Amino acid sequence: MSLSTLTPRPTTSDHGDGSSRRHGRGFWAIALAFLTAMAFCTVPAPLYPLYMARDGFSTFMGTVVFAVYAVGVVISLLLAGHVSDWVGRKKILIPALVLELVAAALFLGDPSLPVLLVARLVSGLGIGMITATATAYLQELHAAHRPDSSRQRFEMVSTAANIGGLGVGALIAGFLAQYVDAPLRTPYLVFAVLLAVSIVAVALTPETVEAPLVKPAYRPQRINADHADRAGYLAAAAAGFASFAVFGLFTSVAPGFVAGALHLPSRALAGTIVFAVFGGAAAAQTLTSRLTGPAKVRLGLLAQALGVPLLLVGMHAASLTAFLVGGVVAGIGAGVLFKAAVGAVVAMAAPVRRGEALAGLFLVAYLGMILPSVGIGVATQAVTAGTAMDWFTGLLLVILTGVALLFRRSAASARSAN
Repeated sequence: MSLSTLTPRPTTSDHGDGSSRRHGRGFWAIALAFLTAMAFCTVPAPLYPLYMARDGFSTFMGTVVFAVYAVGVVISLLLAGHVSDWVGRKKILIPALVLELVAAALFLGDPSLPVLLVARLVSGLGIGMITATATAYLQELHAAHRPDSSRQRFEMVSTAANIGGLGVGALIAGFLAQYVDAPLRTPYLVFAVLLAVSIVAVALTPETVEAPLVKPAYRPQRINADHADRAGYLAAAAAGFASFAVFGLFTSVAPGFVAGALHLPSRALAGTIVFAVFGGAAAAQTLTSRLTGPAKVRLGLLAQALGVPLLLVGMHAASLTAFLVGGVVAGIGAGVLFKAAVGAVVAMAAPVRRGEALAGLFLVAYLGMILPSVGIGVATQAVTAGTAMDWFTGLLLVILTGVALLFRRSAASARSAN
């Protein structure tokens, strides 16, 4: 998700008028490519009920298909997310977009369950490469285009492309599946075209990283939790886990619940719900940019602690209104809390170890996306979806309580040190 606080390599580009304009156009080209890629990875979300109805696989298998995507992201983050720092942004971003295009071709070619699993894995591998690379690329293009301006435009655009893109993909796919022919093919065909255009746009954008004279030896991204503020780091990691658990819930389980328990099979509605959750998260991340870290933590904890139980009430009462409001409030909390977690990690980690610190945070966060969603899927094999959500809500509230206590301990340690 968002890596907008990542500190990329400085650029050495010429800042003449012509170069500045090229970097300005490149900034928007990369933003649109980033948004397209992130949108593509949520295209299947409103389509899961159609796959389930056609192939007869269960809610559990639907969550497995989703979890395979997150596994691909984790693998890619560890193996390739940092490589663009020395080989260049375009040499990573273009192959990553090609992987997304391959995934689209797989979805179009043979949408059987084994192919769905492979397509989601390939998509996850591409997104793991894109997230860090595109964010760093945007920051460098922004700095080259407007060297004397603040980072605010970059932060707003990168957040909108990243988190907002996740919502846009589900919204577009839902409406296409609802109102055009071939609902399991048309959304992927549209995004295949958009991804191809994105590849061309990236190819025409100026590079911002100069190749080092001596390339460093390749190694996977290091992960280390031993940083200056251990309690603060553990709090940030737990906050990432809780936030991504909410995101995972809405991209894996929620569309099936709306179609099944609420008897509302509209794909447009399923896509709108996912869009509302991620859109709320993106808007909240942007609107709270001036808040202090502790204020963001408090707001994020409170919104999630209120939103998820309200969502649970909507499930038990079969109330779409309560379900949607709870989802939006929980999404706002997840977005703000995760932004606070990334900011806390960047602030506490030494610059030379910032990559390790962020890699650890994202690894735990994506585990939060995988484990609860799969756990809910497993639980629905033996109990109702409502009971499984009762357990999820209880676990999430316990984690949020732990996050609050760890952040409080971190703050107390900082005061005593001063």
